[in-house]
Amino acid sequence: MISKNLFIYDSIKLFEILNEIKSKFNFEVNYIDKKEYNKIDFQNYKNYLIITTNSYEGINNCLILDKLPEKISKLIEKINLEFLRNQFSSQSEIKVGKYLLDLNSRKINFEKIHLDLTEKECDLILFIQSNKKVNLKKLQKNVWGHSSDLETHTVETHIYRLRKKFLNFFNDNNFIISKKNGYKIK
Repeated sequence: MISKNLFIYDSIKLFEILNEIKSKFNFEVNYIDKKEYNKIDFQNYKNYLIITTNSYEGINNCLILDKLPEKISKLIEKINLEFLRNQFSSQSEIKVGKYLLDLNSRKINFEKIHLDLTEKECDLILFIQSNKKVNLKKLQKNVWGHSSDLETHTVETHIYRLRKKFLNFFNDNNFIISKKNGYKIK
């Protein structure tokens, strides 16, 4: 089963060339123009790449070929590498509430605003997210490896700083909510 889709955007010549030899690829080859691009819901595609000879703003997963002609073997190599990058990138992104957490870059994103996080902040967010509601003792033990009877304010301090970051960057005062007997991500 082919799970990769290559869309040639507004370059009929490039499409004709690649379509002619598509049996040699491990991806589907499709042609789209601006009208068709606006109709396609790319969220339905697990791994896709849009390739074009011109730069267009607002197109995601796009490989721009500005130096043509190029050896076909080099072109296919570029396409396959870009598919790998996209796949690696999509596997590192986790939805956390209304945010997107990129584990590779340790950034959390919302509407083109990117917030850098520490490794411990990522661990904290992931643990709270995966447990829906978690108490202080569980966080001490599982995120920091501290004994549950240890008296420390490490967790509270990290949560306080993380909440402050979210307030400053995203104007969100409710990212991590304190509930009776634990914390929860909204």
